[in-house]
Amino acid sequence: MSERLSVLKTYKLYVGGKFPRSESGRVYEVTDAKGTWLANAPLSSRKDARDAVVAARKAFGGWSGATAYNRGQILYRVAEMLEGRRDQYVAEVAGAEGLSKPKAAAQVDAAIDRWVWYAGWTDKIAQVVGGGNPVAGPFFNLSTPEPTGVVAVLAPQKSSFLGLVSVIAPVVATGNTAVVVASEESPLPALSLGEVLATSDLPGGVVNILSGRTAEIAAPLAAHQDVNAIDLAGADETLAKELEIAAADNLKRVLRPQPVDNADWSATPGTDRMTAFLETKTVWHPTGALGASGSSY
Repeated sequence: MSERLSVLKTYKLYVGGKFPRSESGRVYEVTDAKGTWLANAPLSSRKDARDAVVAARKAFGGWSGATAYNRGQILYRVAEMLEGRRDQYVAEVAGAEGLSKPKAAAQVDAAIDRWVWYAGWTDKIAQVVGGGNPVAGPFFNLSTPEPTGVVAVLAPQKSSFLGLVSVIAPVVATGNTAVVVASEESPLPALSLGEVLATSDLPGGVVNILSGRTAEIAAPLAAHQDVNAIDLAGADETLAKELEIAAADNLKRVLRPQPVDNADWSATPGTDRMTAFLETKTVWHPTGALGASGSSY
């Protein structure tokens, strides 16, 4: 019996809930930590980036308008599906980061747990950062958080899965939509995440995943007038400075971790990445006329 040939996987982008090939038609080789070829990944173009922004903007209204509880249910479903593909992610993370299987498994487990953690925050973050404000006068004064809009996310270069989840989950948990630029060196876990998202309950366009040269894709996203914020987790110092300048043109929110791309992704995340992409809306409302007893509704 002759030895059969392996069926090699062809990775694609994830944009608008679909899996298009790059408009450029280009791919690049992805290797493991020892330089062994793993797969070809799409080499995204500027047009791919613009298409992803269009998809994210189209999805924003429905996603931000969903109840926080419903967003939590959907994100928890994603975690369930990640758990079901745990072995695949262990293999991909081990190859991408040069880790032993037990260490890669620990990274994957931490990433799944982190996704669950953010799913639980969807209907709680408003209670932490919003509230009623005391004012002088017969008024209700309420501050509530609202999502910023379309967020460009440069995924960490070194932490291919735990870091990836740590920057995507807080963005979408708070009602934003995301255009994610995967790690240039290790894009396969991110591209596989697109397959999970596509078969979960997450609406198409809420998360869009691009692979390729980080600087090449990030530049048009930073300058894009319909991108409201950008997370520079995967940029080096030089690129981060250039993108900050480009982002200033339409007053984007910019999250620039310090030091850039050297975070400890295993640390407890806190709420900083959720609040970074929230706006605060304050509403005044009259309490009504005071009665003879001095009380009002």
